[in-house]
Amino acid sequence: MSDDEPLDENPTTFADLGLSGTVLKALSAVGYERPSAIQEATIPTLLGGRDVVGLAQTGTGKTAAFALPILERLDKGQKQPQALVLAPTRELALQVCEAFEQYAGHSKSVHILPVYGGQGYGVQLSALRRGVHVVVGTPGRIMDHLDRGTLDLSELKYLVLDEADEMLKMGFAEDVETILAATPEDKQVAMFSATMPAQIRRLSAKYLRDPQEIAVRKTTTTASNVTQRYLIASYPQKVDALTRILEVENFDAMIVFTRTKNETETLAERLRARGYAAAAINGDVQQAQRERTVKQLKDGKLDILVATDVAARGLDVERITHVVNYDLPIDTESYVHRIGRTGRAGRSGDAISFVTPRERRTLSSIERATKQSLTQMHLPSVDEVNATRLSRFDDAITAALGNTARIDRFRDIIAHYVTHHDVPEADVAAALAVVAQGETPLLLDPADEPVREEFRGPKAQSRDRDSRDRRGSSGPLRTYRIAVGKRHKVEPRQIVGAIANEGGLSRGDFGQIKILPGFSLVDLPAEIPADALKRLERTRISGILIELQPDEGRAPRSGGPRSSGSRYGGGGRDGGRSERGGRGRNDSAGYDRGPRKPRKPRTPRD
Repeated sequence: MSDDEPLDENPTTFADLGLSGTVLKALSAVGYERPSAIQEATIPTLLGGRDVVGLAQTGTGKTAAFALPILERLDKGQKQPQALVLAPTRELALQVCEAFEQYAGHSKSVHILPVYGGQGYGVQLSALRRGVHVVVGTPGRIMDHLDRGTLDLSELKYLVLDEADEMLKMGFAEDVETILAATPEDKQVAMFSATMPAQIRRLSAKYLRDPQEIAVRKTTTTASNVTQRYLIASYPQKVDALTRILEVENFDAMIVFTRTKNETETLAERLRARGYAAAAINGDVQQAQRERTVKQLKDGKLDILVATDVAARGLDVERITHVVNYDLPIDTESYVHRIGRTGRAGRSGDAISFVTPRERRTLSSIERATKQSLTQMHLPSVDEVNATRLSRFDDAITAALGNTARIDRFRDIIAHYVTHHDVPEADVAAALAVVAQGETPLLLDPADEPVREEFRGPKAQSRDRDSRDRRGSSGPLRTYRIAVGKRHKVEPRQIVGAIANEGGLSRGDFGQIKILPGFSLVDLPAEIPADALKRLERTRISGILIELQPDEGRAPRSGGPRSSGSRYGGGGRDGGRSERGGRGRNDSAGYDRGPRKPRKPRTPRD
């Protein structure tokens, strides 16, 4: 909803939905003022104990719609998990977990655990032994814990399938059904999906009890007078990327949004160290200090405000020309609210979002929900930064020349120096420029230019993949061999999912995948950390250890006899190439694991 949209005379509040004071206090702290349509329809239904099938796009606020009723009814004295949320990717699982932690901010002793591939089992096992109330996980890792007997779902009261249609598209139907069958029959189930294919309806009919179907159309839009751009940048690159943008963008005042309170303080301090007038506001800042900071921004004594969502609620400063999403928000409504801080009252504005390689899916969700495409921008180059610096230096000289009284006084001083030291006036002028500039160089060194491809978006990376010399998003690639192939019925998406999750890799880290009869070849980063390699050696696909190792061109142990004239068994190295080189539509670094063989439904463990 736009901030300029008129409010209802008697808007529904969260208190009207039946939520308690503790949860309401947490919602106020994170800046939620009134429920979204999906929240208004879903929360009372779930609080009433009824199952729900929700048709809602990402960004409609559905996480709060199921998280708040769960938090409202948790038994904090119970150690076994009471709520399980299944998500298709670890990125979504982490986002949901973050949201739960925000909403539980004023509830004591609520323990929430993310469970996904790529994270060590030790952390998850320790947390489960201590006791957790809510588990948020991906199907593959949840199944692993069930197989190991380390996750007890016998006391489960609430189960949520988030983005159910995506889970089914990614091949997790059998895992989801196995998990559902391993939970108590009297649990409450909420299923959320953007679409309602036949398979979803079948799941609903089989595992949900008289569910209420709630459909919500997304109406959130962004202002047409705000130019929206994004930059692909990994987390370590963000500060330097922001500094470059500040150098070349013609901004008056700016708000930079971060996800956490600590990050606001840290980033503001780093910007001040680089010479910018920056300050932080967050939920811990007292109201009096907040008002002073906002006044400084209005008066031009401050140029950059680093803020969290809650701290920027209701902020309307005419000087704000730019908004930067240093951390991408987890829902569309937050995104719309953030960029609404600029382009107000008919003025134009600019919004720039930093997107890490693993957040591309979130970016796509924002574009779908707002029905607007963001334009990709590139990191400003050294030449662009230097051109801007020279232009500003020229402007400073021109402004100084306009002050004739002071110029006349300094002209006499310069003439005196030239006469007594026999130095050309041009050299004196250059020396004075050095004095005025100080220790900071006026121009950047071309050697400071980063590798441009690190900041490229998914379309550009795909377009350039064939022209690069075997490079991934993190550098050069080399070929590795894994001990699963065609005869194990392995697919590219299973390989990508298993290796990405256990090795902590992203989609851009994969090159070509070639599936041969007894084994497969995968192009991965040449330098994989030792701990990641150790995890990958123990990784399984379809129950088989992949035994990842660098490919040296030897005949593999399980690859069968070599055929004549071929470097590899099974008809040569290209004989088993997958039709799409491992880059199928559903390949994603967020995959947890490929589908398993059908299992017999299990009864809950005692």
